[in-house]
Amino acid sequence: WLGTDDRRRKDPEVFQTVSEGLKKLYKTKLLPLEEHYKFHEFHSPALEDADFDNKPMVLLVGQYSTGKTTFIRYLLEQDFPGMRIGPEPTTDSFIAVMQGDVEGIVPGNALVVDPKKPFRKLNAFGNAFLNRFVCAQLPNPVLESISVIDTPGILSGEKQRISRGYDFAAVLEWFAERVDRIILLFDAHKLDISDEFSEVIKALKNHEDKMRVVLNKADQIETQQLMRVYGALMWSLGKIVNTPEVIRVYIGSFWSHPLLIPDNRKLFEAEEQDLFRDIQSLPRNAALRKLNDLIKRARLAKVHAYIISSLKKEMPSMFGKDNKKKELVNNLGEIYARIEREHQISPGDFPNLRKMQDQLQAQDFSKFQPLKSKLLETVEDMLANDIAQLMVLVRQEESQRPTQMVKGGAFEGTLHGPFGHGYGEGAGEGIDDAEWVVARDKPMYDEIFYTLSPVDGKITGANAKKEMVRSKLPNTVLGKIWKLADIDKDGMLDDEEFALANHLIKVKLEGHELPNELPSHLLPPSKRKITE
Repeated sequence: WLGTDDRRRKDPEVFQTVSEGLKKLYKTKLLPLEEHYKFHEFHSPALEDADFDNKPMVLLVGQYSTGKTTFIRYLLEQDFPGMRIGPEPTTDSFIAVMQGDVEGIVPGNALVVDPKKPFRKLNAFGNAFLNRFVCAQLPNPVLESISVIDTPGILSGEKQRISRGYDFAAVLEWFAERVDRIILLFDAHKLDISDEFSEVIKALKNHEDKMRVVLNKADQIETQQLMRVYGALMWSLGKIVNTPEVIRVYIGSFWSHPLLIPDNRKLFEAEEQDLFRDIQSLPRNAALRKLNDLIKRARLAKVHAYIISSLKKEMPSMFGKDNKKKELVNNLGEIYARIEREHQISPGDFPNLRKMQDQLQAQDFSKFQPLKSKLLETVEDMLANDIAQLMVLVRQEESQRPTQMVKGGAFEGTLHGPFGHGYGEGAGEGIDDAEWVVARDKPMYDEIFYTLSPVDGKITGANAKKEMVRSKLPNTVLGKIWKLADIDKDGMLDDEEFALANHLIKVKLEGHELPNELPSHLLPPSKRKITE
């Protein structure tokens, strides 16, 4: 029977869906370890089914009047219940903006008893928080794919921080663990990062992969000032977000009013497009994100178990418990170093030392549990085998489903028609013109063409190459231009094809991308019958 037990542990479990697999793994393998070593009292409450089933969530964080609520209004293209906008600190509550059949507001105390919503564990933050937490429900196509969390504007100064009545940074940390994207908003006119904002960004320390930064209201300053503001923002963030990588910053003006200074319109459009693409990809990557978060949690739970069991092992059985407790808390750094050596654990997996010392002060060490290797082996087995099985299932689900993207609202506005990003520019120039766009510069190209000794109205590839390499573009790009321009595929270019090749070179030199296939409006008039 020993052999069968061993074999059973080595065979990964079989799951039908990623969501079901995550729930089962958490409840059967990770939760027992968390409960045994009081993980929930130190780090974060237990996960529930709704945490695995809910839609991707976007958390907006920023100082007051940076345009958080206006940003949501811009995405949805619709007002939502409880929305208040103004230059003073208006949003004084956490508002979860979610899909609902009818418009309405659900207060915090009702939200935390709803098993279908992923907010039940917010109960722990008490009434002071729940009175400042609501869910705004409304029918909107954007909310069919994602939910958005609006947060109160972060204030500067110690007095306001104390008067909140609940631990603001801890609430944001709770949300950060469960959301798919965290967007930090900055106002181009107010770059100072207050103490509370700095504390909040530090609380989000383990979630840098989810963070994006938006420099909002950038249309209100000139290009030269914008460049300086961007540099100052990166410098400020560099001091707080301790990562070697640079955080992605999107620059723009996210509201539906005319641009005050339209000089950087192209830049704002390109940045908005990038940000929208990032948000639109969330539903597609949601299962992978939940899997990633479960792995993060499992690694922390493992380290936590080693810490608690080490403290238990050091405690005396009879006398001097209080003195020993003080000594152990003070020497926690040494215990971390020992665990790191003994179990080959990366220092990045350990919880914050000072925070852990503060939490340990209030604990009774005699109630801690000794090391139970079977629980740890189960989690190790989950990380080594079951997670690999789920990774395969994630890829299968992605390939079987139609492309999941956020639709509606501001995401539709630039999708089709003349206001799509890059419409009528680069290779798209002249898309709506009755005449062939290349004809404008054809006389100039013809002069060059006839100096290249054409035979029967065509020039050879070798002769065309002599002229085309003058553009200094790499051969890979020129090769692509040749394929697009040689429409009849005879290895030679006539005057129209040569003009088209030069037009495509001009498009590339102006900084635009080349199309993979030649658009119909670029086909020379005499060749249109060939392709039909």
